[in-house]
Amino acid sequence: MAKPAPLTPFELLVDYERRSLAHVAGLPEQLDAPGLWRGVGYRIGKRRLASSFDEVVEILPMPQVTPVPGAQPWMLGVANIRGNLLPIVDLKQFLEGERTVLHEGQRVLIVRQPDGDVAVTIDQLYGQRSFHEAQETTGEDVAEGRYAHLVDRAYRLGEDTWGVFSLDKLSRTPEFRQAAA
Repeated sequence: MAKPAPLTPFELLVDYERRSLAHVAGLPEQLDAPGLWRGVGYRIGKRRLASSFDEVVEILPMPQVTPVPGAQPWMLGVANIRGNLLPIVDLKQFLEGERTVLHEGQRVLIVRQPDGDVAVTIDQLYGQRSFHEAQETTGEDVAEGRYAHLVDRAYRLGEDTWGVFSLDKLSRTPEFRQAAA
């Protein structure tokens, strides 16, 4: 039996690639992880919250805001974000009645709503958070007051309780959609 001809450098690279791709493990977010929930973690007041990735369009530094006369106190104004005027809402003031203390590192979450995007302020951004169904808890301390119908469930992670906050429900709340005073 004749020995096969040696591979050319190109054929050798093609073979390496083929074998390498056959063993790709996949990115962590592509792996099937039953019972795992992921989202964007942030803080409003003393509450740690997380919202689904599909509810947050973008996270940006606080833009320059132009006040709108006759608006609700929680409506900070509008901002030009890449040529689009977006309303900027003080989410803490809307939910808790207390004004957010704006600071240099202030962030806003851009949220899609039926009539156009809106930006909501957050006190602190934690980035991606992952929770497993085994960490699910009642979350009574997170889902009280105006948060009650906006927090779907809660997870316990160490000493902290994280509420899963529905930005979609927020954007459909009649009071939120009526920013005129």
